[in-house]
Amino acid sequence: EGVYRRNDPRYQGENYDANVEAAAKVRDIATARRVKPGQIALAWLLAKGNGFGLDIVPIPGTKRIRHLEENVAAASLMLDATEMAALDEALAPGKISGPRYTERAMAMVDR
Repeated sequence: EGVYRRNDPRYQGENYDANVEAAAKVRDIATARRVKPGQIALAWLLAKGNGFGLDIVPIPGTKRIRHLEENVAAASLMLDATEMAALDEALAPGKISGPRYTERAMAMVDR
């Protein structure tokens, strides 16, 4: 989907296979809740901040009003302890495979 993802290291080879597994857990919870996977991801992020007494303000990109509405609705989703634990395990830093950016983009980070 799109040129960016084609070049994203997390969508290449073994990284892709590992990350599809992590994404499947998000999708499973979204399906059970009858919401979009992106809403589950945003709700998880917001809950992580609340759990540590932090204000986390995700900035999801969107091109469509419908997606903006879904993103806003995610703020009212409350994940239960079982869902949080499953997402924490699936999305743990060691479980996400591959660098966040291409080498060229990494050269621009923290400049």
